[in-house]
Amino acid sequence: MNSQILAITVFLTTISLSTSVQAANSEHVRRLLATKECQNCDLTGAGLVLADLSGANLSGANLAGANLSRANLSAADLRGANLSGAGLFGVNLSSAKLSGANLAGADLRNSYLMNAELNGVNLNSTSLQGAIGIPSQIATPEEFYAWGVAEAQKGNQQQAIDYFRQAIAMKPDYAGAYLARGVARYQILDRQGAFQDAQMAEKMFISQNNNSGILTAQAFLKELQTPQDGKVSTGKPSFFDFVGSLGSVLLQFFPF
Repeated sequence: MNSQILAITVFLTTISLSTSVQAANSEHVRRLLATKECQNCDLTGAGLVLADLSGANLSGANLAGANLSRANLSAADLRGANLSGAGLFGVNLSSAKLSGANLAGADLRNSYLMNAELNGVNLNSTSLQGAIGIPSQIATPEEFYAWGVAEAQKGNQQQAIDYFRQAIAMKPDYAGAYLARGVARYQILDRQGAFQDAQMAEKMFISQNNNSGILTAQAFLKELQTPQDGKVSTGKPSFFDFVGSLGSVLLQFFPF
C-alpha cells in the first residue's frame, strides 16, 4: 500500500504546470466520474489517477495535461480527443478508440495498447517506452529496437524480445535486432533460440559487409558453443558485458 501511495505521489508531482493552461471544469469532472459520458468536455489538467473510465465516452474531450496515470480507459471512446501532454503512465487503453486523437508529448510509458484504434493519431514526441501492444504502424523498426535494448538493460528480457521481434517483422534484414534478441534469449537461458538468432545475425552482417558485426556475432556463437559440462551458471552476464565489443555494435542500430 505504501508503495502504491508513493507511486501516485510521484505521478502527481511529475505533471508540469503552465500558467497558460486553465483548470479543468469541475462540473465536467463530476459528470465524467458519475456517468462516464463527457463528450467535448473541458478536462484540461484534470487529476484522474487510477480512475475507472472503462467504456467512457470522451470523444472530442480536451484532456490536455490531464493526469490519467494507471487509469482504466479500456474500450473508451477518445476519438478526436486532445490528450497532448497528458500523463498516461501505465494507463489501460486496451481496445480504446483513439482515431484522430492528439497524443503529442503524452507520457504513455508502460501503458497497455492492445487492440487500440490509433488511426490518424498525433504521436509527435510521445513517450512509448515499456508500452505493451504497440501497433507496428506507429513506430519505426529502430524505435522498437531501442525500446528493446532499454528493456533488456533493465532485466525485462521477455518484453525486450517482443520489441526485437516487432523490429524484425518490420525490417527482416535487421541484423542488429537479431543479435540483440539472441542476447536477450541467452539471458533467459534459451540457448537454442540465442544460437539461431546469432547465426542469422552473422549471415546478415556478412551480406552487409559489417566487419564489427561479423566478429561480434561470431564471438557470441563461440560463447554459445562452449561446453557447459552439465553445469548451469547461477550468474548471468549483463546485456552488454558477456563479450567486450557487443555493446558498441548494438549501439550502432539506435535511431540517432
